[in-house]
Amino acid sequence: MVRLREHLGDSFRALGEVLRNPSLRRLQLAWAGSIIGSWAYTVALVVYAYDHGGASAVGLIGLIRWLPAAAASPFAAVLGDRYPRVPVMLVSDLLRAGALAGMAVCVLTHAPVAAVYVLASAVAVITTAFQPAQAALVPSLARTPEELTAANVSSSTLESLGFCVGPAIGGILLAVSTTWVVFVVTAGTFLWSALMLGPLLRISEPPLTRERPRLLEEATAGFRAIGRDRRLRIVVGLFGAQTLVNGAFGVLIAVSALKLLHLGPSGVGYLNTAVGVGGIVGGFLSLALVGQRRLAMTFGVAIAATGAPLLLVGAFPSTVTTLVVFGLIGLAIIVGDVAGFTLLQRGTPSDVLARVFGVLHSLFYATVAVGAILAPPLINALGVRWALVIVGGILPLLCALTTATLAEFDAAPPQPRELELLRAIPIFSPLSPPVIEQLASRLVPIQAHAGDEIIRRGDHGDRFYVVDSGEVEVLLDGEPPRREGPGSYFGEIALLRDVPRTATVRAATDVELFALDRDDFLPAVTGHADSAEAAEAVIGSRLGISTV
Repeated sequence: MVRLREHLGDSFRALGEVLRNPSLRRLQLAWAGSIIGSWAYTVALVVYAYDHGGASAVGLIGLIRWLPAAAASPFAAVLGDRYPRVPVMLVSDLLRAGALAGMAVCVLTHAPVAAVYVLASAVAVITTAFQPAQAALVPSLARTPEELTAANVSSSTLESLGFCVGPAIGGILLAVSTTWVVFVVTAGTFLWSALMLGPLLRISEPPLTRERPRLLEEATAGFRAIGRDRRLRIVVGLFGAQTLVNGAFGVLIAVSALKLLHLGPSGVGYLNTAVGVGGIVGGFLSLALVGQRRLAMTFGVAIAATGAPLLLVGAFPSTVTTLVVFGLIGLAIIVGDVAGFTLLQRGTPSDVLARVFGVLHSLFYATVAVGAILAPPLINALGVRWALVIVGGILPLLCALTTATLAEFDAAPPQPRELELLRAIPIFSPLSPPVIEQLASRLVPIQAHAGDEIIRRGDHGDRFYVVDSGEVEVLLDGEPPRREGPGSYFGEIALLRDVPRTATVRAATDVELFALDRDDFLPAVTGHADSAEAAEAVIGSRLGISTV
């Protein structure tokens, strides 16, 4: 109990650091405006669709919104790696506010339903640029690994607040006015988000991707990064399964409120609010994750708990049961988001981080659309209660099948020794702790016996090396061999200058090293101005004495 209190105390202190970080605080406030607006107008849109076509129309509007967003997301996410992320988010907010104002005009003037649906699709597509940029910006603003997790807790808690406040605002406004009023009010929340982002235009973001390959190559970089890493594939795959269920869940919320529980249009907002209240509780519980290295199993359990409670609604379809169950689902969603997003941010190279989140959101949109379009025929064929049972059983089954794999991920977190080695190297010391932790997780241990060549002069440079134990000899033409021991490093010149190896390095004794691949080393060093400057200083020093 004492240890738990101490850990929660550390977690609250980390959350306090997030709030005292001016840039992170403004980013969180902007996110709050964005998510509240998104959920408030979604409730109004669902009710508008139901009034114009029943449950099938609710499924259709999900398809119309999310399939185009799924197709656009990988391309929109390129913006977050090619351009400074704050302007990308700012423009997204302003465009969404304009589209919501257009939807209000359409409803007020009794324009065709299709016009509202087209603008709703446009809002979803524009949103695909905001969320990856926001998620990719957080690690560069966080000052410690604990602050990174705490920032994700804060973001997810605010998302829960959005689930809670947004639908509540939508439900209350619908009870006293009409859908066009909700659209106008929520356009204002996007303007609030833009207002919060404005001062962040002055911050110095790390330099982004310098190369400009073809658009298709850039857009698919996130897919390639996920395809190369088994951990990322599992996390993204489980997230995709969760949002498939969430797509059906969105329809089930509306039908449960209107048809099963007979709560009326405002009931849609109230049930969504229950999800948000549970998410707020989940945000506080997620504080226990701050500082935790092993998050994969927590992520798996949370994903399973996102679906399993629906079984209770199918069995006991009362208003009280439904409110409690939806609260539990909201709690599980937030815990899963904190754990899963932190796993992705720790494990993804910074130069493709926005695009990996773009892939994730593309999958979100596609699976939400599929879930939304499959739910109505399932409801029509089996009834609401059995639909709840079937949808609720999907995620527990999938998580049971991946438990062993998730346990493997938790078995080998970055070791303190690896972190210490990287922190002591001038090239890496300017990097934020979350980035150093990410690099430490990608170090490859290597052993060499006395006399073994590690690199050879003239060879292509593919790795950076750090000596953990033992000694190496650096061999240069015309100079006596130079011995270097634990903590020394070599191989950076060939990587940074894109030239062949300038020296031969061999093991003087039995030696243990860590190697960092070129694709991990270069983005981290060249993507941060201070780190790049430190690297140039190291190269200048080496070239002034010798070359490695």
